[in-house]
Amino acid sequence: MFDATSTFTAPDGAVLSYREIGDGYPLILLHGFTATGRLWVDHGPAKMLAQNGFRVILPDMRGHGASARPTSAPPDALADDGLALIATLGLTRFALGGYSLGARIAVRMLVRGARPIRAVVAGQGLEQIGGSRGERYRPALSALVAGRAVADEAADGRLVEWIARSGNDPRALLAVLDTLVPTPNDDLRTLTTETLVLMGADDPRRTSGRALAEALGNARYLEVPGDHGTAISTPAFAAAVLGFLESDPDRAVTVE
Repeated sequence: MFDATSTFTAPDGAVLSYREIGDGYPLILLHGFTATGRLWVDHGPAKMLAQNGFRVILPDMRGHGASARPTSAPPDALADDGLALIATLGLTRFALGGYSLGARIAVRMLVRGARPIRAVVAGQGLEQIGGSRGERYRPALSALVAGRAVADEAADGRLVEWIARSGNDPRALLAVLDTLVPTPNDDLRTLTTETLVLMGADDPRRTSGRALAEALGNARYLEVPGDHGTAISTPAFAAAVLGFLESDPDRAVTVE
């Protein structure tokens, strides 16, 4: 039952939440910044994947949703959290995916030793994975923490409103950004997990997404309709993820 929340403990003691939908081959999906695991149900392909033989596991990353919201955390904490979830569930054969920030964390998990059979890295590019620490969000988050207005730019005002509506603690979100660790190209080339890099055709990150696919050791690149905010909800996105995961010849063998 999706609305039933389970918890696990991260290496630093934070108690983190996850939900599941469906039965079958385990698939962990990581959401984007300021979202929750519900992103994949309400706006993504989780229900369709569950109907097609996947046990879809949807964590709320730290600082988000029902998970703990610490205002400090060690570097690479989100990757540590994801690895702890795999260990808690005892998964040995599984797939892994992420959208936007979740895709960046999925790559960090691969670098840190996660060994899914296949991985989906969506809505994220080489530029973000290789260096950015969410700089575009910091002015808005800092303004919310301080209770002051941001710059007059309309885009900044909309960002503040969007973050405020998310219901998350801006201090915890700043702490999340502070944990982010860049992944150099040399590390990407060593990754052998078969990976789908999936981008919206109107996503401004699409060029960087293609570069990411080229940098990874075993990846293919695909575009679907939509931009960064809408691609995940399109039928083409769902079909691409399902087709990629279903083509795994080992998917029928589930070991938990």
